[in-house]
Amino acid sequence: MRTVPCVLMRGGTSKGPVFLANHLPTDPLQRDELLLSLMGSGHELEIDGIGGGSPQTSKVAVVSRSPHPDADVDYLFVQVMVTQRRVDTAPNCGNMLCAIGPFAIEHGLVNAGSPMTRVRIRNLNTNTFVDSDVMTPGGRVRYDGDTTIDGVPGSAAPIKLTFLNAAGAKTGRLLPTGRVRDLFDGVEVTCIDMAMPMVLLHAEALGKTGYESPAELDADTAFLQRLERIRLQAGLAMGLGDVAQMVIPKPVLLAPARHGGTLSVRYFMPHNCHRSVAATGAIGLATACAVPGSVAQDVAPIAGEALVRLEHPGGQIEVSLQPAADGNPENLRASLVRTARRLFSGEVYIPSLRRTGS
Repeated sequence: MRTVPCVLMRGGTSKGPVFLANHLPTDPLQRDELLLSLMGSGHELEIDGIGGGSPQTSKVAVVSRSPHPDADVDYLFVQVMVTQRRVDTAPNCGNMLCAIGPFAIEHGLVNAGSPMTRVRIRNLNTNTFVDSDVMTPGGRVRYDGDTTIDGVPGSAAPIKLTFLNAAGAKTGRLLPTGRVRDLFDGVEVTCIDMAMPMVLLHAEALGKTGYESPAELDADTAFLQRLERIRLQAGLAMGLGDVAQMVIPKPVLLAPARHGGTLSVRYFMPHNCHRSVAATGAIGLATACAVPGSVAQDVAPIAGEALVRLEHPGGQIEVSLQPAADGNPENLRASLVRTARRLFSGEVYIPSLRRTGS
């Protein structure tokens, strides 16, 4: 069997293999078919591959030195579906993003400084730029540290991510419908595209408290069907077309915070509730709190420089917002701190390739 060099990494609350682009086929269809095979896609446990059997652990990152003058490395994110043999490269993934800086340094794509190295990453999915600050004392990546993030046991070295031009990442506009509120299926929503296209709505509008566990929400078929109807309508209104086979936009339930935070959220991927929240989703949710008239402002209005604490099923995540001089929410800069860990490096064996499809 063929083998491909691979590094398995945890990035934030996600996990997946990271590859150098030159180790994979250049043709996207051949690349995707190879990734489906090595991850074991098409089985609920991904039992015959290295995927983890859930959306959070069925992710792939592809990294290369960037030809762009404003970036050090390029990063392509690939969401590999668990039970369906298909991939989606429409969105970015901010959790896996925090593994890219350490990987790039350790593979010689970026020269390490000391005590910290800043890696400018261009995300190819959205053509956006992110600064990743990686601890590199003595010119070596440091993974051990005292920083903890909810949803991950133990502690590790901090990695600060600053999103530089995240507004309109996929649609070209912070508010893709041109309105701060829309009405879909009788429910008021805010459609926003800040690092991740999302459709935000009050949990109570769908008969939920917003504090349910992911398992409770995932078990409510009627609720999920209505949420999907809203998501499909939002996708069309946002200019994304028919999103039935896409993982964007992500629907998010909002509720008042209960544990000293700013806002409580239940984030969907898009058909299962995230056990915490995506880093890119956190950027957009924090920004929504600063957008006048948004449904998020109904619950948690903020203005000016702020630290937004989002409560999720696994705990909390903090996002720092730095307003632009002109006060335009589209020019906000948002940053957050995550952690990453290199889990193993070696070669992954590729079985005989199958045709992609359902």
